[in-house]
Amino acid sequence: MSATPNLDRARAAWGTAPDWVDALARACDGASQGKVAKRVGPSAAVINQVLGNSYKGRMDRVEKCVRGELMRATVICPVLGDLSTRRCLDAQHRPFAATNPLRVQLHQACKTCPNREDA
Repeated sequence: MSATPNLDRARAAWGTAPDWVDALARACDGASQGKVAKRVGPSAAVINQVLGNSYKGRMDRVEKCVRGELMRATVICPVLGDLSTRRCLDAQHRPFAATNPLRVQLHQACKTCPNREDA
């Protein structure tokens, strides 16, 4: 049995896997898909489907989470400063809360932010 089953599977499914899929597969080979899912954000089922190149959802969202958590990709947030792309996505998708001043600032800033993900 191969010491890199997730990496081998991803490369077989993708042909030439993108760098972020390679990083995801290597992380899963070092831990488990479940542990990587908790760290990266998408569920273990999504991680499994991405590695097998069969995920039908928003692959760009998964890519941003992987790049932010595993590859240290960052953006400059007008409110929070330098943060990972995953934390940026998390902030964008949190519900508005008028009782939380930071969330009010984020709600206003995210509307016109160049890092905003289209729904």
